[in-house]
Amino acid sequence: MSTANQAGAPAGHFDNKAREWDSNPAFQDRANRIADAIRAAVPLSTSMTALDYGCGTGLLSFPLRNELGRITLKDSSDGMLDVLREKIAAQGVTNMTVRQADLTAEPLPKERYDLIYSAMTLHHIPDTEHILAIFHSLLNPGGVLCIADLDQEDGSFHGPEFDVHHGFDRASLAAKANKAGFGPVSFSTVFEIIKPQANGERAYPVFLMVARKG
Repeated sequence: MSTANQAGAPAGHFDNKAREWDSNPAFQDRANRIADAIRAAVPLSTSMTALDYGCGTGLLSFPLRNELGRITLKDSSDGMLDVLREKIAAQGVTNMTVRQADLTAEPLPKERYDLIYSAMTLHHIPDTEHILAIFHSLLNPGGVLCIADLDQEDGSFHGPEFDVHHGFDRASLAAKANKAGFGPVSFSTVFEIIKPQANGERAYPVFLMVARKG
């Protein structure tokens, strides 16, 4: 779970973190919780094609790989994708395809998907409306978009060194998804990230947004 577009992150941040990413039990736990939430919201099938955008080292796709058909994993970080390719080879996974990509800066690919999911990536992408419109274009009719990200916060989650969205107001994000062409949008709270602050610990809720293309 990285960012497909590293705008807002210090240069090389995700490349530098890639080798130690999977050793963080909190990241593993987050991925498993988001995978569970996707399972609960979407009837998964091995006939479904999927896109994991901002895939990082594939922490979210690996728990889902046996419940989906072909999975395309995209990220802009060389370091993350190197680790991901090694994991795929080591485990003999046959239904994953890795591609380096930034959908906000490149022509749309020809592939279309039944499911697009993205975890903790949306707040790194400057133009939210644009990427939601791209996701809508890449889905087959009836396809589903699942976005896991932070509820709106005061900027303390990342700190001043990251120029990113400070989470999202759910109603505002739903309106943007509707504007992009999605039908009814639903939200659920998946878990909370607990981080130390100067005055004690703070909880940052993470939602799963589910939107369907008509």
